[in-house]
Amino acid sequence: MKTSTALFNCLLAASLCAAASTCANAASFKTSFDCATAQVSVEKLICRDPQLAQMDLELLRLYRLALTDERSVPPPSKVMIDQQFWIDARNQCGSSAEPRACTIRSYAERAYQLRQGSAIVRTRDPDRLTEGPLTFRCTGFNTPIAASFFITQPGVVYLKWANTSVTLNQVPSDSGAHYTGKDSQGMYSFWQDGNDALFQKPGSGEMRCTADSGG
Repeated sequence: MKTSTALFNCLLAASLCAAASTCANAASFKTSFDCATAQVSVEKLICRDPQLAQMDLELLRLYRLALTDERSVPPPSKVMIDQQFWIDARNQCGSSAEPRACTIRSYAERAYQLRQGSAIVRTRDPDRLTEGPLTFRCTGFNTPIAASFFITQPGVVYLKWANTSVTLNQVPSDSGAHYTGKDSQGMYSFWQDGNDALFQKPGSGEMRCTADSGG
């Protein structure tokens, strides 16, 4: 009974805190690569983190779809090259100050790129874990905001406007989907309810936003 309890506690901690070091032997989750032979630290992190494992499998689905789309931008041959560069860049998250947050950002940005460039990738597969990008226009903010979503637990939104991008994590909310996060500039908030949203960036007040009807 003690052994069963210890295993349960370790697995629970893995799902809540990305497999803390106290649970080094926690079971691996299904990923796009073989966790049994994982060498780099980021792959090992993904293997024991349920949210990252979900993002990894979804990105593989998007990537495979992009390779079938001759009209994708960039074309499939360039998508393949870019994917390898992306993997190399993702793996560098292992040496960052916050490896998990860096890895989430990496997956969110790559998903946005693949979905932005291909109509086939944006196919509304019933099992998809991504949406968007949707274009939001905010009162008092001249630049449209592209929002791409990862429907994981918790959810993630990648926001991009002009030369700026930010990745926010979903937090508990009584209504709609609320995402928060920060970068070197400060805290951001994005609160979405259907086609309406409230967006706040560092140094500004809350702005009301509406998604373009064409999405």
